[in-house]
Amino acid sequence: MELISPTEFAKDKILAVQEYCLLAGRSVGNIFKRPRYLGDTLQQADLIGVGSLPIVILTGFFTGFVFALQGANTLERFGSLTLIGHLVALSMVRELGPVLTGLMVAGRNASGIASELGSMQVTEQIDAMRALGTDPMKKLVTPRVIATAFMLIFLTIISDFMGLVGGSVVATVLLRLDMAQYWATAWQSLVRDDVIMGLVKPPIFGFIIASVGCYYGLTSRGGTQGVGRATTQAVVSASVLILLTDAVVTRLLMITFAGYK
Repeated sequence: MELISPTEFAKDKILAVQEYCLLAGRSVGNIFKRPRYLGDTLQQADLIGVGSLPIVILTGFFTGFVFALQGANTLERFGSLTLIGHLVALSMVRELGPVLTGLMVAGRNASGIASELGSMQVTEQIDAMRALGTDPMKKLVTPRVIATAFMLIFLTIISDFMGLVGGSVVATVLLRLDMAQYWATAWQSLVRDDVIMGLVKPPIFGFIIASVGCYYGLTSRGGTQGVGRATTQAVVSASVLILLTDAVVTRLLMITFAGYK
């Protein structure tokens, strides 16, 4: 690894942030410009949304299963075992569902987007698109951003539901609780603010996943090794940004909801 001065390192990182912000801004601005490439957007929605269903379903189910299993020990000490549905519903809908779904989709799709666009970049396919008069930002980036942000909402809802199903398996099979009581407790515990908090985050996470993947793909250099590095960096950066953004958005939403009460 080549050694560089701290000043040059800081300049490179600031430049990277600037380039990413410009790419993210252009991807949003292109939504309102023609052509819109609806067919590409639908294709990406199928690849990202339907293709991510198995991992999202498994993640949601086993997260709810394990969370109910661990939470049961604590609730049993206070004689509140019947509140297991309340605990799983709030945890999945407010926090675990959106964050874990975002991380799973980031691992699957941020890497895929970066490798796909990176391969096009190093083989000069993107330069060929520019030569033919096609804007790569409109053709390649914007459809992926729209599709990921849109489909992550539905993937999160499915993950939340599967988490509740996993919790119900623990409650009914292992803890011998009444299933109807579990679902009634889970449903009654959710209020408007919980649902809003759980559904505001997925589009933001989806935007981060797609934009980060596109940025690293379009800026990859150095042949196949560069594509591999871009893929790894895309997953790591998207995951870190999701966790950071989740902390900030959660705090802002809590302040907002507290202001309405």
